[in-house]
Amino acid sequence: MINFEIKNLKEYHENYSESVENPEVFWATIAKENFTWKRPWTQVLDWDFSIPNVSWFKGAQLNITENCIDRHLIINGNKTAILFEPNNPNDPSEAISYKELHKRVNQFANVLKSKGIQKGDRVCIYLPMIPELAISVLACARIGAIHSVVFAGFSASALSTRINDCDCKMVITSDGGFRGAKTINLKSIVDSALMDCNGIESVLVAKRIHSDITMVRGRDFWLEPLLEKASDECEATVMDAEDPLFILYTSGSTGQPKGMVHTTAGYMVYAAYTFKNIFQYQPKDVYWCTADIGWITGHSYIVYGPLLNGATTLMFEGVPSYPDYGRFWSIVEKHKVSQFYTAPTAIRALAKEGLDAVTPYDLSSLKILGTVGEPINEEAWHWYNDHIGKNKCPIVDTWWQTETGGIMISPIPNSFEGKPAFATLPFMGIQPALMDENGNEIKGNSVEGRLCIKFPWPSMARTIWGNHQRYKETYFSAYDQKYFTGDGALRDENGHYRITGRVDDVIIVSGHNLGTAPIEDAINEHPNVAESAIVGYPHAIKGSALYGFVTLKNSHDLTDTLKTEINELISKQIGPIAKLDKIQFTSGLPKTRSGKIMRRILRKIASQDTSNLGDISTLLNPEVVDTIMKNSF
Repeated sequence: MINFEIKNLKEYHENYSESVENPEVFWATIAKENFTWKRPWTQVLDWDFSIPNVSWFKGAQLNITENCIDRHLIINGNKTAILFEPNNPNDPSEAISYKELHKRVNQFANVLKSKGIQKGDRVCIYLPMIPELAISVLACARIGAIHSVVFAGFSASALSTRINDCDCKMVITSDGGFRGAKTINLKSIVDSALMDCNGIESVLVAKRIHSDITMVRGRDFWLEPLLEKASDECEATVMDAEDPLFILYTSGSTGQPKGMVHTTAGYMVYAAYTFKNIFQYQPKDVYWCTADIGWITGHSYIVYGPLLNGATTLMFEGVPSYPDYGRFWSIVEKHKVSQFYTAPTAIRALAKEGLDAVTPYDLSSLKILGTVGEPINEEAWHWYNDHIGKNKCPIVDTWWQTETGGIMISPIPNSFEGKPAFATLPFMGIQPALMDENGNEIKGNSVEGRLCIKFPWPSMARTIWGNHQRYKETYFSAYDQKYFTGDGALRDENGHYRITGRVDDVIIVSGHNLGTAPIEDAINEHPNVAESAIVGYPHAIKGSALYGFVTLKNSHDLTDTLKTEINELISKQIGPIAKLDKIQFTSGLPKTRSGKIMRRILRKIASQDTSNLGDISTLLNPEVVDTIMKNSF
């Protein structure tokens, strides 16, 4: 549906120049010519990063689901909107047309209203990757409720924290979920979480694994009977451009997760426009992003971006290794996938298994490959290019964040080539800046610094739910009038960007941002633990893995089961994704004289890069460094 498609390098430079020199004209043109509005805007952009405050398309009114679904019905009503591939390859796929999606979203929206959900209410969604997940997201948006999707791998404790932080009124979940050979009892996790949540009035439960579960009378309701009784007509609620669309939590360097607030109009315009150009979607293509909708990638590039373009978007319930490591490629062949978007972690894991899992399948339908979640290393890039893309599919190595809402730096196929391990050039309207530690912008090429963005873009998060001061301190206090990404980057001799990694206490593991503070808090709850420090270290599959340095209260506390107990605590408090790959018990941690743990030294030890630890003589306890080094790995 987006007509402004960039087709070559000349068009890229022309469009990029226009988007930087005349951003309001540029985005107003995109917005006006490609979307349905109930009322036009009175001001395209109002912003001040010092407050910070950003508003796009002020005064406009719309509903994003009318742009995702309704406007496609006349011409493309019978086209498949969502293609669902279940966990078990022997179970049938499900093709949901735009007409069917319209009906099911309306029914779900009416169920929400029947349970008292109104515009502005927060609804927590804790579901596996089944159609009800995408449908419930859209149903919330249909009536103006704010959806807060929590990845269904998070623990009860992590779930309750997120429910309470934004005062959710309802939880949508299922009896359980399938994940490879495992069955996960999601309802019991929800029940545990709700023991600490007083604001939840109702729980809607979808049937997936058909297990016996506890249903609390008056609070818990099976979803299917409610949907059967619900009308399939539901007028879309009128939303202001800056009304919140969703809250999505991301790990912070402090214990409390950050509820990033994304608003309606700007997010819609940017998600749709980036999807069209970066994936070069054409009307008959089948697009597949392997992410979970519990992450921003799933929000923007499984649900909203594709549907805004009238695309066919594939949802996969399972994992790449089940029933074998050829599953991804069998799905590509089965559904003739055109664009394939996955994480470097998955690519490395599949490459490790060799080509026997790849060669049986016909991958000739593929036109574009993408990576997301973390920078891709050169070896994985070449394997992906050679064996999956057969040297004919452009690779879009996309850099962006939960906070940015959409892709910020990426190759654009057929306009300019990707470069192994480089995100390459900024997308339209994105103005990167590399900063030094003194707050000065580093000009020119062949330089390295901290990555900031110096002008607003439509899909940026507007605040942290309930804590605008934290939003300001986290993203806008390090550098004057600039958004600080938390990432380091280098700009090569051609002006192409390569992301070099986080510069704060957030570690990217298998594409998931994990704050060290909440993990340390979980470890420190163990009665035998005095303190702990978590750092990342290179991992062949995950990119980075977690290394825990743990000090015990008494040396005789050390037992064979202690490491297991620590990881069980982490799994309970946060989720299995945050478990430590390596735990080292230490007599102490290297600290400054003010008591700050020197994680820089621990990172070098964990990475086995101890040739230059710098000056450690000023530490409060320099002798502990030698002890830790002797016992590492």
